[in-house]
Amino acid sequence: MINLDDPKKFRPLRDQAHQVAMNMLRPISRKYDKAEHAYPTELDMLAAMIDGLSESGAAEGAGAAGVRRDETPEEKGAGAKNGANLASVMSIAEMCWGDVGLLLSMPRQGLGNSAIASVADDEQAKRFEGVWAGMAITEPGTGSDSANISTTAVLDGDEYVINGEKIYVTSGDRADAIVVWATLDRDLGRAAIKSFVVPKGTPGMRVDRLEHKLGIKASDTATIIFEDCRVPKENLLGSPDVDVKQGFAGAMATFDNTRPLVAAMAIGCAKASLDLTRDLLEQAGVVIDYDRPALTQSAAAAKFLQMEADWEAARLLTLQAAWMADNREPNSLEASMAKAKAGRVGSDITLSCVELAGTLGYSETELLEKWSRDSKILDIFEGTQQIQQLIVARRVLGLSSAELK
Repeated sequence: MINLDDPKKFRPLRDQAHQVAMNMLRPISRKYDKAEHAYPTELDMLAAMIDGLSESGAAEGAGAAGVRRDETPEEKGAGAKNGANLASVMSIAEMCWGDVGLLLSMPRQGLGNSAIASVADDEQAKRFEGVWAGMAITEPGTGSDSANISTTAVLDGDEYVINGEKIYVTSGDRADAIVVWATLDRDLGRAAIKSFVVPKGTPGMRVDRLEHKLGIKASDTATIIFEDCRVPKENLLGSPDVDVKQGFAGAMATFDNTRPLVAAMAIGCAKASLDLTRDLLEQAGVVIDYDRPALTQSAAAAKFLQMEADWEAARLLTLQAAWMADNREPNSLEASMAKAKAGRVGSDITLSCVELAGTLGYSETELLEKWSRDSKILDIFEGTQQIQQLIVARRVLGLSSAELK
């Protein structure tokens, strides 16, 4: 029998994350929305707390987790498991109830950390432990087609020489290192794309500019240039071999982890909007009755009930994708379904809440307008809505990227 309640062992972590969101993130949310590119120094203490919890084992999932397909003999046949991926999406959703931009600014919780956790071998995972890593994928002209990147990495002795330009790199200026996607040989197509850890300060890597954005202004988003940037060959994550049969699967395994995380961000931001809007509607005398059909209630109440149903569907898809990762089950389809649903629902809910709240929603009196701005990026990065739908269609129909474009 399926149990849709939050796992009992993760409820303390969920509750702690909610308290942090309410007492630490929400109070400074507007401050750093207005002070774009200013580093939220309040996060340093919070990051230290999370590091301490993770080291003590008291908060499984407090940090960035990864999707790994290899199983130990003990893990096989061990039964269903609620692990770090499920704990991560639950805690991230709660933190984004506080503020998405501040969550993205958390030291050592970057998307690059998830890439390292997903792709790195055991030695690399140990070597890069504690590093705050951003992730550089998008390039000018490539859009959402990550397989078409042009940044190159050429082996020269014991080092790779990286050349190219990356845009919209989250935490690109603040992170300790950047996980850079580059191709070893453009003629070999997707199979030759690998990821490299480039430490901050490496000669040949420079931050060209910081972007001014619609939302998540607390998070720095950078353009980074690589010119003859040399990194040790040991910094190539995973295997350096080009497996044409495997194609892009190795690199794409990173997204199996990060897409549910982004979906969780959208869920958290949407939940914040729903909670506040429910309170504002009640203050205005609008009663939401869960015991009566929506069509017998006011238009505002009916709209709110529909939004809650959409939100719950997105939440369950996200939990499913994370649970599958914890149990070493292929979850590419589910990860894209969760990202597509949560990204779209998040934008719809936050903007609809602005509309339902009227002047309060549009003004800076409340955070509703900010949440609608923050939420939009969650439907765009880590693969746009359209890309997710394309991936889902390929998986459902059993077609390759060449067969369905």
